[in-house]
Amino acid sequence: MLFNDTHSPEEVRSLVTRAMDTTPERVERALSATNASFSDFLALISPAAADFLEQLAARAQRITRERFGRIVRLYAPIYVSNECTNSCAYCGFNKGNEVRRITLTPEEVFEEARALWHEGFRDILLVSGEAPNKAPLSQLVEAARMLSRDFPSISVEIYPLETEGYVSLERAGVEGVTVFQETYDPELYTKYHLGGKKRDFDFRLATPDRIGAAGMRKIGLGALLGLGHWRFEAVSLAMHALYLQKTYWQTNVSISFPRIRAASGGFLPPSPVSDREMAQLAFALRLLIPDIGLTLSTRETAEFRDGITPICFTSTSAGSKTEPGGYTRPGEATEQFAIEDSRTPGEVAEAIRGMGLEPVWKDWDRAFIAAESMESLPKDAERMA
Repeated sequence: MLFNDTHSPEEVRSLVTRAMDTTPERVERALSATNASFSDFLALISPAAADFLEQLAARAQRITRERFGRIVRLYAPIYVSNECTNSCAYCGFNKGNEVRRITLTPEEVFEEARALWHEGFRDILLVSGEAPNKAPLSQLVEAARMLSRDFPSISVEIYPLETEGYVSLERAGVEGVTVFQETYDPELYTKYHLGGKKRDFDFRLATPDRIGAAGMRKIGLGALLGLGHWRFEAVSLAMHALYLQKTYWQTNVSISFPRIRAASGGFLPPSPVSDREMAQLAFALRLLIPDIGLTLSTRETAEFRDGITPICFTSTSAGSKTEPGGYTRPGEATEQFAIEDSRTPGEVAEAIRGMGLEPVWKDWDRAFIAAESMESLPKDAERMA
């Protein structure tokens, strides 16, 4: 049974109400629990818990060190296309916006990847707007195959596919798929998704199930913070992540924390999320799901990233460009949104070392898996060097 069939917005709203009614005494009990329950999680995201943020951070940091050591994984996105057939009110790629649009060929994607390879990256995320006619699955598969010899970790953030599509990507060397639900509130989802296939709330919500059914190694979740009440999104994300861990137990689940940033179209977040609220959400998730990966992007300022990364985050982007061709021919296409942390990858890595942590450019290789699953990967692809 899919996540869509087992959870409802009414249930989430009831749980949010419980969180809002939490007392300080209940927060203290949640903080002292050896293993946080879902009821504890509700207490930890409550308004009352905002006064316990330092204690919550200390617990989250201790758990992170116990489960993940002192490493932070570095990755970078490669935007393959900013073409899109959707009309999402908050997105710079909205088909109604007057923007410079480009779709890279697999060879051009390779050149973008080469630039990142020389920066030290071995973990990349291929990103595309939702325009299958402009950036078809076949081209994405070809690009992944070309890159798989030099990048042991390739993930994608693209338009939702059927299970067979994810199987073809996995066979081409892709190990993970990120798909943000944007908002788990169906009413808000309809309000901000004005046209295109993405308007189908249920199809998008079932996407992680199709990814898991395809045997993909990693599933990345996220809600676009600023669209709806953050506690509603927090409860939904937590329930979704726990469901996926139980249902697809061989797949690693991670959560990202994208906040709405300036983009073409001038959309302003209707429910802004503060730094303290975002931190409270991340810390509470760490206590509830100790082994889950938490990812932070260059949407956030350098100061905020440096302050929160050593507490609970396990993965971060660096030196990101959010337009196709941004690494090799910047300025030719319009970016999806403006990044806040403009430091170079080397500067981000040095900052991580300054936190007493170790930046990791590679933590996975397909050679770790069975030899038969390697048969479809290219043996003579062009190399980065």
